[in-house]
Amino acid sequence: MKNLFAMLFGALFSVGLMFSGMSNPKKVLDFLDIFGRWDASLAFVMIGAILIAFVPFQLAVRKTSPRTIFGEKIALPTVQYIDRRLVIGAIMFGVGWGLVGICPGPSLTLIGLGYYSALYFIIAMLLGMFIANRFGGRS
Repeated sequence: MKNLFAMLFGALFSVGLMFSGMSNPKKVLDFLDIFGRWDASLAFVMIGAILIAFVPFQLAVRKTSPRTIFGEKIALPTVQYIDRRLVIGAIMFGVGWGLVGICPGPSLTLIGLGYYSALYFIIAMLLGMFIANRFGGRS
């Protein structure tokens, strides 16, 4: 049952990414181009996502041992400060997003839409994750 719900909510998330335009690299690049042909419509998508996630996230953060509806433990971040790894990761994420207009979640949706060139992004993303986990160490 848990896997069925995971598949259904994952599919719903994927459809939401498609309808919102988050899976369209051109739309994302236009959103990021604030000094050119800026398309602010994705700001509303992001605001909507924040509003939907805010209450459940706050409930989870306030519990001493947060759990899913299936009773599984939710592993929340324990680091309470900004370190070098976070800054470098955020910069790499932002540069990658800004160069190609693809975010990790929507990159998988692009495959479902037939944009197989997104595989280059996905392979690079997975390679970066492997390198970070293997050689990143703690700062």
